[in-house]
Amino acid sequence: MTALVPRLAHRRVVIVGFAGMQSLDAVGPFEVFAGAEQAVDRTPGARGYSVSLVSVHGGQVRCESGLELASAPLPGSDVEIDTLVLPGGWGVFDARDDRVLIEWIAATAPRCRRVATVCTGAFLAAQAGLLDGRRVTTHWARADRLQQEFPALRVDPDPIYVRDGDVWTSAGVTAGIDLALALVEDDLGVEVAQTVARWLVMFLRRPGGQTQFAAPVWAPRAERSTVRAVQALVEAAPGGDHRLPVLAAAAAMSVRHFSRVFADEVGETPGRYVERVRLEAARHHLETTADTLDAIAARCGFGTAETLRRCFQRRLGVAPDAYRRRFRVVA
Repeated sequence: MTALVPRLAHRRVVIVGFAGMQSLDAVGPFEVFAGAEQAVDRTPGARGYSVSLVSVHGGQVRCESGLELASAPLPGSDVEIDTLVLPGGWGVFDARDDRVLIEWIAATAPRCRRVATVCTGAFLAAQAGLLDGRRVTTHWARADRLQQEFPALRVDPDPIYVRDGDVWTSAGVTAGIDLALALVEDDLGVEVAQTVARWLVMFLRRPGGQTQFAAPVWAPRAERSTVRAVQALVEAAPGGDHRLPVLAAAAAMSVRHFSRVFADEVGETPGRYVERVRLEAARHHLETTADTLDAIAARCGFGTAETLRRCFQRRLGVAPDAYRRRFRVVA
């Protein structure tokens, strides 16, 4: 008769809810951990997960979409928590002013093996003092605000998720699923994580970063009218001759003086600005036309398809043909 192998205690995952949270920030990771529990359920000696949604008072939590989710009250200090997950959503900016919630997060996090934030959940962790000095990410549209409000952080707006020691942070909404899959892989191995990803019809590791999904974020307009005119010149004709001496001449400045003034007023060098404008123009052509990479590269000022590819890989983390397959709008 085969001896029974005892089942190890579950890893307790606690997801913190609050009014106005993004429902998928919580439900996505919840489903991943629940799926991993099913995947290891019949494995002798395996250690799965016990997942719960909690909130300050318990009861129904109304998400920003109007969906209501049932939650338990915040657990006490006697409850051992393996992974603490902080979701985001528009409600996070009110929730971070909830002293009871922030004090509970600050007191509970050090007792957890790890803390994970989804999207703007990073604001909750930062408010609780968990992210100082760490490299973190958040939704691309909120990265600048996070950096400005918490200058002790090192905010990287591109990664789908970032691990810095025992703190994991992720980009917006669906990136919480990517993050949870990475946590499962870290705990249970690639095979279990891949199984869950297949059930969810997802990549285990999404190709590229979140910048490829971001809407164009233009630099501030310069105060000087001459520099603003150069910005308009570049944006009106991305494929034009925008070498530094040409732009400086258009602004009636010396090359050295123009470079300094442009960087001071726009926030990046003229060369970086020109490349960014050209990249956005190329993205538009990839999304809306069937033109070849050579034609798009020539039209947008890259010269060759190879130069275009290098720019896409450096800036977006994906090849232009892969970008087109994901984002092309077919008439």
